[in-house]
Amino acid sequence: MTYQSKIIEAGKTIGTETHWNGIEAESVARMRLQNRFQTGLDIARYTAKIMREDMAAYDRDPANYTQSLGCWHGFIGQQKMISIKKHFGTTKGRYLYLSGWMVAALRSDFGPLPDQSMHEKTSVPALVEELYTFLRQADARELGMMFRELDKAREAGDEMEAKRLEHAIDTYETHVVPIVADIDAGFGNAEATYLLARKFIEAGACCIQIENQVSDEKQCGHQDGKVTVPHEDFIAKIRAVRYAFMELGVDDGVIVARTDSLGAGLTKQIAFTREAGDIGDLYNGFLDCEEVDTSALDHGDVLISRDGKLMKPRRLPSNLYQFRVGTGEDRCVLDCIHALENGADLLWIETEKPHIGQIGGMVRRIREVIPNAKLVYNNSPSFNWTLNFRQQVYDAWQAAGEDVSAYDRARLMSVDYDGTPLADEADERIRTFQKDSAREAGIFHHLITLPTYHTAALSTDNLAREYFGEAGMLGYVKGVQREEIRQGIACVRHQNMAGSDLGDDHKEYFAGEAALKAGGAHNTMNQFAA
Repeated sequence: MTYQSKIIEAGKTIGTETHWNGIEAESVARMRLQNRFQTGLDIARYTAKIMREDMAAYDRDPANYTQSLGCWHGFIGQQKMISIKKHFGTTKGRYLYLSGWMVAALRSDFGPLPDQSMHEKTSVPALVEELYTFLRQADARELGMMFRELDKAREAGDEMEAKRLEHAIDTYETHVVPIVADIDAGFGNAEATYLLARKFIEAGACCIQIENQVSDEKQCGHQDGKVTVPHEDFIAKIRAVRYAFMELGVDDGVIVARTDSLGAGLTKQIAFTREAGDIGDLYNGFLDCEEVDTSALDHGDVLISRDGKLMKPRRLPSNLYQFRVGTGEDRCVLDCIHALENGADLLWIETEKPHIGQIGGMVRRIREVIPNAKLVYNNSPSFNWTLNFRQQVYDAWQAAGEDVSAYDRARLMSVDYDGTPLADEADERIRTFQKDSAREAGIFHHLITLPTYHTAALSTDNLAREYFGEAGMLGYVKGVQREEIRQGIACVRHQNMAGSDLGDDHKEYFAGEAALKAGGAHNTMNQFAA
């Protein structure tokens, strides 16, 4: 529906009510355009369609991979999408990632917490809602500025400019994009996962990421001590999320099944099995066991039957069972196949390093069974990217017989190697990592989980050093405000960004000439008009 047709539609309604004096059809049309999404479910259905189209585009050509950055506040997410539209003209292929790690570390009522599912379970859907509130306001703000320009063009009698602006309003691209939302290990049993998934979806999430760790033993994917659950337990939670999507009418909602098996050497349960080769038997087949003589059993020993023999799984004092060393990749492949066969849409393999060969090797095995298997991949700040890629180049050069005597592999992080041929090649591999791994390792979506956690720390450190040091106020002006002005950062006019001009528009709608507006001649934001 076009801008003009919305005005006509509103006018018809107003025309039937003779006592609605002062209600302007064009103002109603503007407010409706500025509030395109009425509910979180509207957002979930809209963004699910976008994500499904992007997945299909990737299947046709892996160059169509997608990206996102992690968020811990609505303002952060809003600024990312405003920046993307500013620099690239479109949000196509760019999402937001909502990290449970950042919620735990930055948003919990308990204070800063490790990524161990100890934060309030509803804090993540609350952040989904907050993110979309800020994104919707970004739409309202930008459209409001276009409406003001339209009014100016009309007042100046510039009909061509007015038509151009009306077309821009009709073809306006929203800041609302898919959010990949982290539900951790589901915060409880399958029923708890279902109830929480409903909250996610009602807040607007079209994509939910869930991992195969034990809820009450959950660890960050890049920490030690991870404990996985049998496949049947994980599949029950995947089904719970799918039921939540379908119950709420988001039939094309996206589920990302994450496996932490590569770094998880423990399980809390021995899987139930009915017959050799079933899903439970395959899971138990990775347990670290020893054949036992039943006459020499210790008190409390647990036994399983394997290939006609009685075996004792290695059980630790924590009452956890241990997998055989070196089985991580095989377990990952099995996890992924079973997840995709039972309702998941995308995979997430948590790795200990960003290595295309390692990731691609597992994906090729998965695709022997599921040809269109696709990954979401964590380009994690937990990796030392510089050191990892310099070492990968070093190893590749050494294997090719090149002279690496000028380099000390253990010290490759050193600034001494910056600008060397090895460092330059490593940087080029980092630059093309997403493109290369999308093509060679089946990665559909690349994300960085914790980018603004680190950028906030770095920028705050720089500002504190300057402002509290000799630079004083110049530390802020030169390092922040001057750069905002020269780079065209919208937040330099922070009153406008917070909604002051939107409020003025509404005051004028409501009170006409009697409106007491904040954006007059004495508003100091006018200093940034140029």
